[in-house]
Amino acid sequence: MTITPYEQNFGADYQRSLVTLGQAMHQIIRHFGADTVYGVGGDFAANLIAALDQPGLTVSPSSNEMHAGFCACAQAEVQGMGFCLTTYTVGSLPCVTAAALAKTEGLPVVFISGAPGEDEVHQAGIHHMVQPGNSWRTEYDAALRAFAALGLQAERLQGDRSRGQPNISAFRFYQLVKHAWLHREPVFIEVPRNLVFALTQPLTLPPLAQLPTDDMVFAGLQAVLDNIAAKFKVSRAPLVYFGEQVRRNHDLKRLVLDFCHRFGVPYAFHWFAKGVVDESDPLCLGGYNGVFSAPGARRYIEQEVDYVLDLGTSIIPQDTACALNTGTHFIADFANKTVLKSTTVHETELIHILQGLLAADLPVHSFVPPALAHSPLARGDNMDFHVLTDVINQIQSEQPFGTVFVPEVGNSVFASFGLRPKATELDVNWLSNPWYAAMGTSLPYARVVAETIRRNGLKDRTVLITGDGGFHFQLNELIHLQKEQLPLTIVYMRNDVFHLGKSGDGPVYHCSTGTFDVKLLVQAYGGQATRCATIGEFMDCYQTYLHANEGIRLIEVPCSLEPAYQSREAGLLNLYIKSRNGDPAAQAQWREVLGR
Repeated sequence: MTITPYEQNFGADYQRSLVTLGQAMHQIIRHFGADTVYGVGGDFAANLIAALDQPGLTVSPSSNEMHAGFCACAQAEVQGMGFCLTTYTVGSLPCVTAAALAKTEGLPVVFISGAPGEDEVHQAGIHHMVQPGNSWRTEYDAALRAFAALGLQAERLQGDRSRGQPNISAFRFYQLVKHAWLHREPVFIEVPRNLVFALTQPLTLPPLAQLPTDDMVFAGLQAVLDNIAAKFKVSRAPLVYFGEQVRRNHDLKRLVLDFCHRFGVPYAFHWFAKGVVDESDPLCLGGYNGVFSAPGARRYIEQEVDYVLDLGTSIIPQDTACALNTGTHFIADFANKTVLKSTTVHETELIHILQGLLAADLPVHSFVPPALAHSPLARGDNMDFHVLTDVINQIQSEQPFGTVFVPEVGNSVFASFGLRPKATELDVNWLSNPWYAAMGTSLPYARVVAETIRRNGLKDRTVLITGDGGFHFQLNELIHLQKEQLPLTIVYMRNDVFHLGKSGDGPVYHCSTGTFDVKLLVQAYGGQATRCATIGEFMDCYQTYLHANEGIRLIEVPCSLEPAYQSREAGLLNLYIKSRNGDPAAQAQWREVLGR
């Protein structure tokens, strides 16, 4: 009988406790709550697929590597962690776009790539390598450097380095995944294919609740708490305004809402924090963003509020959520406010302060919500962006289920800020990426939302709102909705151009043609499509599709380029972009908007 170096060094019991790296990776991924890894196959990833696609974990295909990365981003949004698997360089490098999205949006996504075995790394070039045939050196680290350039931790796991001493590849994989979870940022890990079935040290994984440390080193929290309480006691019309740090932290969000309801304090949110509160709540003023805000909410915030508690907004001001630097963001320059931005893991100091405020002796306010302005809706009127959110808001107010809205980047996402989504069982009701603005994410996002709703037996519906340009970026992902028979309603706003920021009539702005028949395309994917030109047609079709909740269902809405038919938000943004680009007429109109 052959005695292995491990047994010779540490004994037979220890030898029997060793696991393969693939087994350990499966255990770690499941430990962080994932049951799906999105990916595309390839030769260097084949061993990883075999090791991970075992009971409890599925390696689910995407139409391309970038979409696999976008699916993992959506998985992080709705499930807490995302995992993506591709092959070496030709597979991993297309994921750089999704990694940039995850980095920008603060998403814990683990990008895993197969890699050449350690015995394959030598002077010869490998067919996946990023180098020309006449190169003077071999280049094995192109993907590692590309992901590291985004500010990510990027590492290739290593095998045994000392005889009789098992490698620490599983431990390093755990450390990197833990980093992503703790700090809400992506990581990139290359796994040499010869390590997947090699033995590594076994791990005993601590509960996730124990991962954030309690080493709260910041002093003065009580003084901050006392100061906030004192300001609330003398305030006539206080406001809680929260940002993406609250959106990312379920426990903190719950504390904020509990505080507002206990003391009758209205709340508004940063544009990047949309999607996690019930906007039908009487205390909710919706998203505030200066001139782009709903008029009634804007008037109340800018004319009535006398104290603002600003929670968890960006450390560095970000233009999209600061009224795009138009100088109209009242809260940004409001003097009587307390600004709390977390710099600790999982916002522990903000949680301590909110817990203290909930226990404080503060006055209860009698807040009366401002009237919500909306367009008059006549069933025979044209359906277009100018009434899109009013129509959907009216319909969803009467529906017995929640809806998760997934708007595509462009006119659709800016129009969708006018949506007032109700609470959902998924606890997410709006999902997009307005800061990074990676076009082509909405179908992968909607797929993951629909999968999660089905997997958890929820009653929520998934609605994708897209322009034709953004939709054409990602049509190939429809095949996976068809394969899985996922229910998805698509609102397809058609004008055949890239309209957001359009500054001319050149070919670059034209994304489609009038002869394209989207209904035939959807039918090819086993779906159904209807063209709705009036409000009445849209309302009837939309309600029918959502109540049926089966298969791919698309509503095509013909859209006009005339300013009167734009959504308020997109119209203002287009005008502002033209003014910033030096258009004299737009500059004059923008001054009129600002009353200057």
